Amino acid sequence: MNELATGRDRATHGPVRLGLRENLPQFALLALVNLLVGGMVGLERTVTPLVGSQAFGLGDLSIALFVVAFGVTKAITNLVGGAIVGRYTRKTVLVAGWVVGLPVPLMLAYAPSWGWVIGANILLGINQGLTWSMTVNMKIDLIGPARRGLALGINETAGYLGVAITALATGYLATAYGLRPAPELLGVAYAVAGLALSITLVRDTAAHARLEAAHHHPSDETAPAPGMRQMFAEVTWRNRSLASISQAGLVNNLNDGLVWVLLPVLLIQSGVSLSGVGVIKAVYPFMWAAGMIATGLLADRIGRKPPIVAGMLIQAIGLVVIVVGLSEAFLAGIAGSFLLGVGTALVYPALLAAISDSVDPRARSAALGGYRFWRDLGYAVGALVGGITATFTSLGTAVLVAAGLTAASGLWCQIGTRETHPRRAPKPVGLRH
Repeated sequence: MNELATGRDRATHGPVRLGLRENLPQFALLALVNLLVGGMVGLERTVTPLVGSQAFGLGDLSIALFVVAFGVTKAITNLVGGAIVGRYTRKTVLVAGWVVGLPVPLMLAYAPSWGWVIGANILLGINQGLTWSMTVNMKIDLIGPARRGLALGINETAGYLGVAITALATGYLATAYGLRPAPELLGVAYAVAGLALSITLVRDTAAHARLEAAHHHPSDETAPAPGMRQMFAEVTWRNRSLASISQAGLVNNLNDGLVWVLLPVLLIQSGVSLSGVGVIKAVYPFMWAAGMIATGLLADRIGRKPPIVAGMLIQAIGLVVIVVGLSEAFLAGIAGSFLLGVGTALVYPALLAAISDSVDPRARSAALGGYRFWRDLGYAVGALVGGITATFTSLGTAVLVAAGLTAASGLWCQIGTRETHPRRAPKPVGLRH
């Protein structure tokens, strides 16, 4: 659907249009920016757990604290970011996120103690919460409702392609030059480039969000936009379907956080080389990234619920494959990571699209902030569950616990989630009637 503007953008004094073709240069620029955002978190996927175990001699639970710090901080930042967009422009928030991220790679590269790594992850959580949130919101603003699944698929593809490329690159750099500082210093280039592009070339998209709201709900245009408190309640408990979507996001990132902390250590203990760990850790986000344009389009065609349920169950199978096949750890790691990536590719854009479908466009940032609070809190929950379970049982048992939780989450979505695709969904929540 091609939706044309009825007004003009105050910042550029040009016509405001919704759609991918109409906004292709800005859309592509935001995809590039999000690739750099993903690269920042990719710095830690292969190397940082091994720094904790080998350089600092830490146990599983102590290592997990860096992901706990990241997950909690990112979750809170998502929530705050959704609230402050009403006070500051999306571009301002994006730039602020990059400024906060500038010290992170240097802190990781030269940390004299594990406390510095945890401190870097607090900053990284703020960086990711602000920058990734804004690229999501700005792409949704630009493209309008008809291709929302595609927009989110492209955004998440770009971000997790950055994660995959960096996870692979840091594995090879660590093999050649050691665990520190060479792998982490890639992040300096990412942070500088991301900040420069955001300041000089990115344009704000608030006018596009206003246009969509006016186009679809002209009678509500002058009513106050629903606030963060209302939308947080909707996605947490008040709306059963949205609460189901939020729990799926949390469990999805729970298994990701657990794998992030424990999988490199488990693979090294099972005889996989450092470069092999880098390859396995890259397969997961690469499949995640490569699949999301197709799965975003799929969610636009068949609806949001089927990809969510199928994706959670496929992820659970992938986790089981990793543990069952440890006698051939490299092959099992590749196969399990492949399934994790495919499952997550099905889930990620569909969950975001389902939240976006269900709310007034003016409340979208607040609703996505609430959803992403619960989703990214999953990193911290997964790291704690994995660390505690591994400490008292084994690394393999911890991964199987994550598999069980992921399968249960998929079944919950089958029972509790209502289809939200615009062609079949009821009127969005958060409107003043």
